[in-house]
Amino acid sequence: MDIAYNLSEDKMKQSLSEMRRRLEKIYEGGGKKAIARQREKNKLTPRERIAYLTDKDSTFTELGAFAGYEMYAEYGGCPAGGTVAGIGYVSGRQCMIVANDQTVKAGAWFPITGKKNLRLQEIAMENHLPIIYLVDSAGVFLPMQDEIFPDKEHFGRIFRNNAKMSAMGITQIAAVMGACVAGGAYLPIMSDETLMVTGNGSIFLAGPYLVKAAVGEDIDAETLGGAATHTELSGIADYKFDTEQQCLDQVRRIMSLLGETPRAGFDRIEPKAPAKDPSELYGLFPHDGKPYDMVDLIERIVDDSAFDQFKEDYGKTIVCGYARIDGWAVGIVANQRKIVKSRKGEMQMGGVIYNDSADKAARFILNCNQKKIPLVFLQDVTGFMVGSRSEHAGIIKDGAKLVNAVANSVVPKITIILGNSFGAGNYAMCGKAYDPRFIYAWPSAKIAVMGGEQAAKTLLQIQTAGREVDAAEEKKLLDEIKNRYDTQTTPYYAAARLWVDAIIDPLATRQVISEGIKAANQNPVIPELKLGVFQV
Repeated sequence: MDIAYNLSEDKMKQSLSEMRRRLEKIYEGGGKKAIARQREKNKLTPRERIAYLTDKDSTFTELGAFAGYEMYAEYGGCPAGGTVAGIGYVSGRQCMIVANDQTVKAGAWFPITGKKNLRLQEIAMENHLPIIYLVDSAGVFLPMQDEIFPDKEHFGRIFRNNAKMSAMGITQIAAVMGACVAGGAYLPIMSDETLMVTGNGSIFLAGPYLVKAAVGEDIDAETLGGAATHTELSGIADYKFDTEQQCLDQVRRIMSLLGETPRAGFDRIEPKAPAKDPSELYGLFPHDGKPYDMVDLIERIVDDSAFDQFKEDYGKTIVCGYARIDGWAVGIVANQRKIVKSRKGEMQMGGVIYNDSADKAARFILNCNQKKIPLVFLQDVTGFMVGSRSEHAGIIKDGAKLVNAVANSVVPKITIILGNSFGAGNYAMCGKAYDPRFIYAWPSAKIAVMGGEQAAKTLLQIQTAGREVDAAEEKKLLDEIKNRYDTQTTPYYAAARLWVDAIIDPLATRQVISEGIKAANQNPVIPELKLGVFQV
């Protein structure tokens, strides 16, 4: 291995160390004092609840850990969006688990909390995953109620989704381990089964203080809406337990009784490890934007390092081909980052989508839909080729053809952002707006309408239009714009706003793709592929 490899490896390891440091802080939730108050009430933290509930030595894929990262500073922050969640296994069944974090503002819902919970429900609905709610929340965060309460994608849609999932036959179980207040009270009641912990769990539309203010009645929380009240009087809850552990044990028993459901039928054989060392991903991926061969990375992700390229000698700035990941058959669409020579002898820049590449990728996506093969997109794209030659050749037409294929594709799509994800390249390579079942980012990812350098120069021209500036002022303005822009392109900025589901170690790429296809396989319904009108 050369010096460039070693430098890239060191940079990736530093990035991963920084990611883990940030996660450790997030895992503290609302802090040690808030956790101590949980302990005083014999309550577990959300991560402890999930660890107890899930099968021993099973895989748990946390989603949205960076939700709300460095947001809401004026309110003390909202670690993990006040909700710990992910895909795990309970009694052998893959399911979505959603746990309120009571240590974060009493589990109150910030705007990002609502967005995260809706994303988790969306994943459950798309993949027909059973969903388990571990409820411990004070409801809407009142200082920001206008940003979480009334709109279509706000708090109320949670309960709309409860109803829709029930109609779809998706199992929903709610374990109430703390407060469940106001509108939030509908969630457990709209689930299939409701479990409560005596002394801590409570469900009511209005708590004791509001009841006193509204109707003048003096009543304590347990009498108003505790476990005994709802299992013996109202009939709202189905089970009550003295401890959280007993409650979670019952959830496991319920999950163990679920019957088998039809599958989509995606092909899987005995998995094989990559023949080439996956740890070499660290050194093969350059952080300085220099060219590299995407096939080298693919061979360290796929089974037996076997990758069958489609139209290998045509449209070379996008690599397409068939492979297996953890035994699952997949079609891979990836940006080629090395400089290549076109069929006409022209040199083409890596990471740029040219006419022939867009044409090839669109055709390959349709092939995978025809064969019922899930798609994996590996993004490191700076956008579509610009300039008179590309425009005259119809780059917009060919780009639209690719976007049409991605948008209308009906097989599951899983997107991994390795490096750049700029402009329309983000869309064409199945960015968040194009409904990937799951979307992940490496710590090296950058998501923006264009690169920081280009954006800074463009914005500088706009800001200084019509006036002359000296070199010192120009440099100052350029640095200010670039620094601000670069901050907004980091994977942390994207993950905080749920543009990606998680930031992952490159070595976890195989696992998250495999878990994603396994989840997608639980939904037996694959719609008929229909394409709209597009230029040929």
